Amino acid sequence: MEQFTRITHDVGIMGGKACIAGTRITVGMILMQISEGTTINELLAEYPNLTVADISEALRYAAWAIGTREELIVPA
Repeated sequence: MEQFTRITHDVGIMGGKACIAGTRITVGMILMQISEGTTINELLAEYPNLTVADISEALRYAAWAIGTREELIVPA
């Protein structure tokens, strides 16, 4: 299993969603913002608690999470 030191899960924080450690900033929020065209520099300006390393790990975590949950595609 991958080691993600900047990502936490706590049912008392954001319902247990994957968050940047020490914040209420979810991995999903970071992904959504980037998918809508927000740049990394804009994210850093909007959320001063974030670092480039946090964003990088959020992206790596999302890729890992999707990869571990891929569904088997069966041809029709």
